[in-house]
Amino acid sequence: MGGIAAAVNKRSEDAVSTVLLMLQELEHRGADFFQVATPISTVTAKSLQELENQKLFSSIAIGQNFSRILSEGSQPMILGKDCALAFEGHLFPPSQTSDTDEVARELESKPQRNAEHVIKKFDGSYTFAILLPNKIVAGRDLFGTYPLYFGQNETICVMASERKAVWTLGIRNAKSFPPGNLAKITFKGFKFKHVDSVPQPIQKRISIEKAAHHLHDLLLRSTMERVLDVEKIAVAFSGGLDSSVVAVLAKACTKRVILVTVGLEGQPELRFAETAAKSLELPLQIQTCTIADVESALKRVLWLIEEPDAMKLGVAIPIFWAARNASKIGYHVLLAGQGADELFGGYHKYLKEYARGGVEAAQKSMFQDLVMSYETNFQRDNSVCAFHRVELRLPFIDREVVRFALRLPVHLKIKSAQDSLRKRVLRHVAQNMSIPKFIAGKTKKAVQYATGVDRALRELARRRDLTLKDYVKGIFEKIYPTLKDE
Repeated sequence: MGGIAAAVNKRSEDAVSTVLLMLQELEHRGADFFQVATPISTVTAKSLQELENQKLFSSIAIGQNFSRILSEGSQPMILGKDCALAFEGHLFPPSQTSDTDEVARELESKPQRNAEHVIKKFDGSYTFAILLPNKIVAGRDLFGTYPLYFGQNETICVMASERKAVWTLGIRNAKSFPPGNLAKITFKGFKFKHVDSVPQPIQKRISIEKAAHHLHDLLLRSTMERVLDVEKIAVAFSGGLDSSVVAVLAKACTKRVILVTVGLEGQPELRFAETAAKSLELPLQIQTCTIADVESALKRVLWLIEEPDAMKLGVAIPIFWAARNASKIGYHVLLAGQGADELFGGYHKYLKEYARGGVEAAQKSMFQDLVMSYETNFQRDNSVCAFHRVELRLPFIDREVVRFALRLPVHLKIKSAQDSLRKRVLRHVAQNMSIPKFIAGKTKKAVQYATGVDRALRELARRRDLTLKDYVKGIFEKIYPTLKDE
C-alpha cells in the first residue's frame, strides 16, 4: 500500500528530483520507506531526505512510497538489466508468494510486450510502471479501481497515484489514466494503447432463480478472493441491501468480521443499521457525528478527492469516517458494496431512462455508469481510504461478476418504469442467503442522505449565505489556489 510516481524529462535533464517531489505529495499514502529506480540503480531509504542525499541523476525514473501495512516487500523490483517494476495494489485471487512477484514473472524477459498480458490476465485493483532504459511502460487495471493520473508540459511527462502530485509541478492538466490501457512514455510524450475493456455482451434469457443462484456463487468466490490474504475484515455497513449482502458474504469467508457504520446524531438509519447488524449476528462499530465534525472533515476530504464536487464530497465524508474507524480498531481492509447500483439498476435515475427510452435506454445508462465508475467513484473512495492506511476492496467489481451481471436481462433488475425497489435479482440473492426481508426489501437511500451529511453540508453553506456549490468551491480554491481559474 502506498503511491507511485514516474517521470521522463523531455530535455534529458534530471527526472529524479521530480519523482521525489511527487512522492512527497503522496506521503500520506505510505511513509515507512521509499524507493527510486533509474536505468542504472535502485535505491531504498527510510525517508525522502535520505533519497535526496544520494544525489541520483537520471532523465527517466520511477519511485514509490510504501506502508508496511499489507505490504509485500521492497519495490520497485529489479526485473533484469536496466529494468525495474513499481506495482501498486493487489491481484484477486492473491498470489501464493506476492502479487509483485506474480506480475514480475509474467513480464519476464520481455516486459514491454508482456505488459499487455498483465492487464488481460489478472483481475485486481492495481497500477504499475515498468522502467526501461529510454522509456516507461505503465498500465492500469480493467475497471480503474486503483487511481493513476498523468500529465505533461514542454519539459516533462509524469504519472502519479493522485492528481496533487502532478499539480505540485505546475502541471494543471492532470488526467485520469484510462483503465485497461497501457501507456508508453518517452522523451516525445505519451502514447496509449487500448488492451482490454468492460464488455457489453448480448443479454441471455434466464430465470431469476437460476440467475440468483449463479450470482451468489460468483459473489462468494469474489469475496473469498478479496479476503484470502488478511485475517480480519471490516465492512462499510448501512444496513441496506448491498452492504448486507457483502457482510454476509464476508462472514462466510472469514471469522473476524466487523461492520462499520457512521452518521449524524439522530439519523434513523443508524438505528436501522444496528437492528440489521443484530439480525445478521455480526458485531457493529457505530460512530455518531455532528455538523461540527462535518465541517472539521471538509478541508481534508476535499484535499483528498481533488474535486469541488458537492455530491462527491457528500459521499466521501462518510467513507472517510468509516475508513478512519476501521483503522483505529486495527482493521486495514474495508469491503464495500460499490458497483451494485450500476450493475443491478439501483439508482432512481434509471427509472427515468426506462420511462423515456425503454429497456435499452436503461441498460445503456447502467453500462455507461459502470464504465465511468473509475472517475465518479473508485478514485474518490480509494484516496479517502488510503489516507487512513485502509485498502478498499469491492466484491461486486470482479470480472466474472460484472460479465454475468451485464448479460442479465434488464427485467431481472428493473421490473418496470415504476419499480420503486429495483435490483430484483440481487434481492433474490439476499433472500437465498437468509437475509431478513426488512433488509432485502429496503428501498435505496444514497449514503450522503442516509448519513445526514448532505443536510449538514447545506446547513453549513446556509450559515454563510451561500449555495452548497459555491460553499464547496470556495473551500476548494483555498486548498488548491493555483487551480482557481480552472
